[in-house]
Amino acid sequence: MIFIPGSAAWLAALCSSRVLSATWFVAYSAVLPLVREDWGLSARDAGMIQGAFHLGYLASLFIVGFIADHYGAKRTFLVTGVAGFLSPIAFVLLVDDFWSALWLHALTGLTQGGYYTPVLAMVNEHVEPRRRGRAMGLMIAASSAGYALALGVAGLALAFAGWRVALAAVAAMPVVSWLIALAATRGTPNVVHPRPEGHTVFAAIPAVLRNRKGMLSVWGYTFHSWELLGLWAWLPAFLTAALILNGSSPQNALLFTALTYVANIAGSIVGGTMADRWGRTQTILLWSSVSLVLSFSIGWMITLPVALLVALACLYNFSAIADSSVHSTVIAESVPPHILGAAYAVRSVVGFGMGVISPVVFGWALDHFSGEPYAWGVAWMTLGVGGLLGPLATWKLRRLR
Repeated sequence: MIFIPGSAAWLAALCSSRVLSATWFVAYSAVLPLVREDWGLSARDAGMIQGAFHLGYLASLFIVGFIADHYGAKRTFLVTGVAGFLSPIAFVLLVDDFWSALWLHALTGLTQGGYYTPVLAMVNEHVEPRRRGRAMGLMIAASSAGYALALGVAGLALAFAGWRVALAAVAAMPVVSWLIALAATRGTPNVVHPRPEGHTVFAAIPAVLRNRKGMLSVWGYTFHSWELLGLWAWLPAFLTAALILNGSSPQNALLFTALTYVANIAGSIVGGTMADRWGRTQTILLWSSVSLVLSFSIGWMITLPVALLVALACLYNFSAIADSSVHSTVIAESVPPHILGAAYAVRSVVGFGMGVISPVVFGWALDHFSGEPYAWGVAWMTLGVGGLLGPLATWKLRRLR
């Protein structure tokens, strides 16, 4: 079967591939309470391992952006995807302590960028503008579906076996993802956008930095990433602590966290659809404000009844992801196509750089106030403080647009 680029079936196939490739992103978070116990990790050490993944991932996105500009998005997607499914297998087989986890998780992050930037570029190339926001939303929703699937599979595996078996079950899914991607893109042309005469690949970064609308989009995404990546790194551990305080079984924490990622799916689709109908920047401002309110408040509500706390966590994940696809659409519409890969690269370095730091800062705050009843409240507030400047950058961008 040959999929027509830009068609609903083509987009559905790419989304299916994305669901399975995204599963590895939360695999470590899914087993975090168990590996902390086995290896005697502090909260800061645990955050460093997650930060190492984000550091590798941002390096990957930076590199892949330039490769996609030079060689085309489709070719970059398929070639780098091979490393993307091999590295999680290596992690499962070789990880054994803090240092091996730190370096191997950084390696897995370094191989994951090919599943993201080139796919967004292909969506931008082949989906018409009036459907592009929703298409980007569906792609981000597919990521959230992958996170939910990973947590569900890991939770099921942990009921019968240890954390390594749970990781192995998750690591098998990116292999299937790459096979689906290979089939989905058979009929998709590999597009290399022509550059103006004398405009080399190395001139792309200065061109991005001079693009005011593009850079305001980058800064809005940067503070969004601080909040979102910190949330994803620590939500499973937070819900585990909440269940213990409420006298419930902590084994249910992964299932509840998976439920919040189902809310992610809805948030991505709603955010993308709203952006097409009511405007890009208006949508970002609305949902970023909601997520900030929850960043400053959810940690103080750890003793609430479990059902109410999980409902708030669902709203938190919904609002935190609702503007994510819109950020990706905005930057694609703010820079010339021949430097789009470079724009995504710059955004990745700055944005995911914040994502490297925020889980560590969260863990540091949790360690520093360990034993205090307000420890989780202060830790979650670090995400809100870091995210405050995002709406300001988006407001300035709105005035320009």
